[in-house]
Amino acid sequence: MDDPIAALIERTATQDRAAFRELYSASSAKLMGVLLRILGQRAEAEDALQEVYTRVWLKAGRFDATKGRGMTWLIALSRNLAIDRLRQRSDSTTDDAEAMEAVPDATPRAETRMIAQGQAKQINDCFATLEPDRAEALRGAYLTGLSYNDLAAKFDVPLNTMRTWLRRSLLRLKECMGA
Repeated sequence: MDDPIAALIERTATQDRAAFRELYSASSAKLMGVLLRILGQRAEAEDALQEVYTRVWLKAGRFDATKGRGMTWLIALSRNLAIDRLRQRSDSTTDDAEAMEAVPDATPRAETRMIAQGQAKQINDCFATLEPDRAEALRGAYLTGLSYNDLAAKFDVPLNTMRTWLRRSLLRLKECMGA
């Protein structure tokens, strides 16, 4: 079974810094997506991602490729850390009415909601310019969190073809959005 992430984790366990850098490059975007989905706050997700990779560096020797794939292990580490952070968050909250009054109203103003709706429409319109399978693959990778391998299998294309699809689709979206 070919699992390049597992190989990188095993090399990281031997304190191989180059492997650790490759592991970060290969997995950080997906793990950031997992953390962001669970924590809901970008700054906290970024902090958590840094902590995940610190744990990976320290605990890579505990990874057992016979029990699962490398990315699965990384996602489990990330998920567990995010859940721990959510628990800490809820433990630190109080029912004190005074504390609740001190929290600013985060409800978006009408102007902000209108801008967001316009951006959502623009994103949807840009997605509509993509071929349907490319758009579905892009949503799968970046909104659902499917791995490149999973997507390649789902669409019955080679892994490098899937990577090309995603890269080109992102570039087309960026161009369409005027970024």
